[in-house]
Formats: sequence, structure tokens, C-alpha cells
Amino acid sequence: MKKVDAKNLKIAYIGGGSRGWAWTLMTDLARESEIAGTMRLYDIDVPAAQKNEIIGNRLSAREDVVGKWKYEVKETIGEALKDVDFVIISILPKTFDEMEVDVHMPERLGIYQSVGDTAGPGGMMRALRTLPMFIGFAEAIKEYCPDAWVINYTNPMSLCVKALYTAFPKIKAFGCCHEVFGTQKVLAEIVKRELGEKNVTKDDININVQGINHFTWFDYATYKSVDLFPVYKKYIDEHYEEGIEFGDDNWMNSTFACAHRVKFDLFRRFGLIAAAGDRHLAEFMPGDDYLKNPEQVTAWKFGLTTVAWRKEDLKHRLERSERLAKGEEEINIHEETGEEGVSMIKALCGLGRKITNVNIPNFGHQIPNLPEEAVVETNALFERDEVRPLYAGPLNDNVKELVMPHINNHERIMKVVLGGNKDVDLVCEAFKNDPLMKGKANDAEIKQLVTDMMRATL
Repeated sequence: MKKVDAKNLKIAYIGGGSRGWAWTLMTDLARESEIAGTMRLYDIDVPAAQKNEIIGNRLSAREDVVGKWKYEVKETIGEALKDVDFVIISILPKTFDEMEVDVHMPERLGIYQSVGDTAGPGGMMRALRTLPMFIGFAEAIKEYCPDAWVINYTNPMSLCVKALYTAFPKIKAFGCCHEVFGTQKVLAEIVKRELGEKNVTKDDININVQGINHFTWFDYATYKSVDLFPVYKKYIDEHYEEGIEFGDDNWMNSTFACAHRVKFDLFRRFGLIAAAGDRHLAEFMPGDDYLKNPEQVTAWKFGLTTVAWRKEDLKHRLERSERLAKGEEEINIHEETGEEGVSMIKALCGLGRKITNVNIPNFGHQIPNLPEEAVVETNALFERDEVRPLYAGPLNDNVKELVMPHINNHERIMKVVLGGNKDVDLVCEAFKNDPLMKGKANDAEIKQLVTDMMRATL
């Protein structure tokens, strides 16, 4: 990275018309006094980006905002990327109509998905739509801002990052996901209940992260001098059936909440702390373990995130976008967002150092018993113009056995995309090797499902 002026940064936001995450980013930037600059918003939905331009500039003009940013819409990706210091990617590949196919069409074969954007047939189909775009983004970054740092928030995270490095091997990119933070919060709550400590936050829980995105594991977790594995085991033994809930989240009332019973069960089975939301973890396991049918999902105390719910939620977010743009509602900058993207940007500018979890290729053999070409999730050290992956150690053999089918499928799907999304047989092979699909359908049924899904979404 060339020498950057932290008070005059240039950031390109691909997907800048976002009706949600963009406002989270604006909130974090508004609260941060050490960096400022220009945010270029690029989106194929130009009116949506123009709304965010208004919202962002209104926010920046407020007297209580210390981070001053100029938001401006760019109508071409070249204009957005030219000589920027950072690129942020957060997009929805096509619409929720396509995602409805991803999530719900496999149900005709008895395959239920609780998220449908990372693993399983839904995650693979979403990847077939998304990765050609990411290859295009990488080629544009190579042309217009090859030294920029690229932060991806789009799912399927592992494959999106893989596509960036496949198209531009020298790209400085990483994937950012907050799922690990939720498990740190669970451990912090257990510390309060079991050890009688007060005011414990996720940042007080030190962890070693291993795995792939949304299927991460801790083989080390401490609070001060306390090894948390025995504490966690004791809590699970006493609360296995009920799980754990805290704060305002209740698994019955919130689409994204859970009682963490899947985590508890995976700890009993494999001896490591599974470190993502139960909705994601369940999709990486064999289909009959936690997703056999909606009744089984309910018994494990998490939910199926339907696309009908997502469509209804989008209506509310569109209404909020109108209110924010008109000044009928203000963004609350005093509410914590739980994201770390802005603190990563600060560290990369040389404003301190930070250790947190990221998704990057296994080039440094940070997980030595996984393939070098795999995109893995581990802790990394952020400092001026450097992201240094920290050695996470080998995965437990039994957990590695769970992870490898997904890594192998990443290779298959990447190969399909590089071939122009024409190899239906290779997609079928990937479907057959996905744990959710095992034993659910014969070859003819799988081929028909793949054909119908590709026809409906690509």
C-alpha cells in the first residue's frame, strides 16, 4: 500500500446500495475520529446507492458525528475503484427470488436448509451466480487499484475469497465474518454464570480459531488464567437440554437466534467448541443430524430462515431507507454494531495493531493439515499494510473429516465457474458429496434438481 493519509482515505463500496449493512458501516465510520475521507458507492441499483449517498452525507453533517466522510455515487466500477485505498464488497447476487430457489426447491427431496447461502445445495447454487461477478471484481481491482486492501462480506465467504485470489493472485483480500464473535459472547455469558464474574465481554475471551467460514472451531479458549473447556463442559452437562439464551434474543421469536444446543452437541461429539451460529453449523453436518425436518429443527431450538421472511424484512428496510433519506429517522450512532471492519482499516493504516479472525487462503499453512489452496478461517494480526495469519495448528482429525467434503466441493464449484457454468455433471457430483444431501436422493433426482435450480437462478 502506498503511504495513506488516514484523514483523507478513499474507499470503494461495491454493493453501496445496501439497505442494511451500509448503514452499519456508516455508523462505525461516524464514531471513529482517527480516519476520514471519501466513500464511493457503486451498485447496479443506482437509485439505491443514491439513497445511501443522501443518508451518509446527512449523517456526516450531524454535530455529534466525529468521523467525517463524503459519500458519492459512481456509476461505473472503474470510477469507483480508481486509486482507492480500500475496497469493500457486500452484494446480494441477483434477488431473493433466486435465493428462494436456493433455499426451498431442495425441500422437494426432503433437504432442509436453515440459511442456504454457504453450504448445501443453496450455498453451491448461490456460488455459481456470485463467483463470476467476483472474478470480474478482481480483474477490475487489478486494473484500477492493485495495491488496495479488499474486504469481503459476501457469502459464500470462502468461495468469494477464493475467486478473488484465483482471478488476481496478488490481490490483498480477506473475508470478514462476525459469527465467531457470537460464540465468544456465549463463553462470556457462561463465565458470568459459572465463575461469578461481572462485566465480561467477548473481548475478554481469548480463542484460537480453526476451520472454514461458518464452520469454525475453537481448540483453545481462556478467560484470564482460566481454561474455559472444563467450564464449558460443566455448563453443557448441566444445561444440555435447555441450551443457553441471554439478552433479548429468544430462538422462538427471532429468525437468527438459537439456544446453542447444536454447539453443545458438537462439543460432546468432537471435543472442540463449534464457533458459529447453530443455523450455519447444522448445514455443514449430515442432513439427518439436525435438519431432518422442521420438527427436528425445533427440537434443537433454532429456526429455518425462510426467504418469505427475508422478503418481508426487505420491505421494512426499504421503508426505513425512505425515512432515513428524508430525515424522518436518524441513525443511532451510540448503539454498538458488533462489527470490526473499521478497526481493521485503522490497523492497516498503521493506527495500532489488531488480532481478529479472517478468511484467507491457507498459503501460510496456518492450518497445516488442510490444503494450501483452501480458504480457511483463523486469527490474523493486522498492522500497517499487513495481514499476518497466525498459526492455528492442525485440525482435530475427526473435525477435519467433517470439513474436507466442503473444501473438496469448493474446488468442484470453482472449476464449474471457470468453465462457464456449463458442467452440470460436476455440479451433480458436488451435490452428491455434500453431507446434507447424503442418502436423500438417487442420481436421477439429483440431476433433475441441479438442472431445475440452474435453469431458475443462473
